[in-house]
Amino acid sequence: MVWYGTVEGMPSRNVVKIDIADSFYHVYGRGHSRQEIFLDDEDYGTFLNLLKRYLSRERQQDRLGALYPHLYDHIELLCFCLMPNHFHLLVYQREAGMMTVLMRGVMTSYSRYFNKKYVRSGSVFESRYKAAMILDQSYLEHISRYIHLNPKNWQSFPYSSIDFYLGKRQAEWLRTTRILELFNSPEDYRQFVSDYQSHKQTLDIIKRDLADTTF
Repeated sequence: MVWYGTVEGMPSRNVVKIDIADSFYHVYGRGHSRQEIFLDDEDYGTFLNLLKRYLSRERQQDRLGALYPHLYDHIELLCFCLMPNHFHLLVYQREAGMMTVLMRGVMTSYSRYFNKKYVRSGSVFESRYKAAMILDQSYLEHISRYIHLNPKNWQSFPYSSIDFYLGKRQAEWLRTTRILELFNSPEDYRQFVSDYQSHKQTLDIIKRDLADTTF
């Protein structure tokens, strides 16, 4: 795991694994051998529905009435971006261990769905997931920007949380307040994300460090 702190404005690294309450994490997962894990709109929608399953305000159940784990009061999803062969999430963990419960449920269920749909077997993801703990809360804005800037067409990309930040969509299972309260308005946030070049070095370091970590 990487701990994101700040030293002269840049993140620092630590190899100690830690899973504690009241903490922010940048979570990342990639397809096995970097293969694509989202091939069509249904795939993207299924993954998002799995997040909704565990993070909705009202507890969800399957078609037989069995209840899914209810994590609404235990972990918050702050932002997300799903790319063809990987995904990024920013979460706030209220209780230790809840990130593991969420990611195990989502990734296991998605793997089962993906293998059945495409008549395949074996690993869908290259590992459980990778996670970086964010020690400095002021660094949150940079992580959210990095996540939203993953697609080149980030302002119109349908599989990220950017529309929720700009007020175009709403969902009770996605919590935008912790990030947006750092800005004066959604438009200020949009301008912040657009201002990429002046923070390119910071974003490149985030990408490099997270790629080398496994939780």
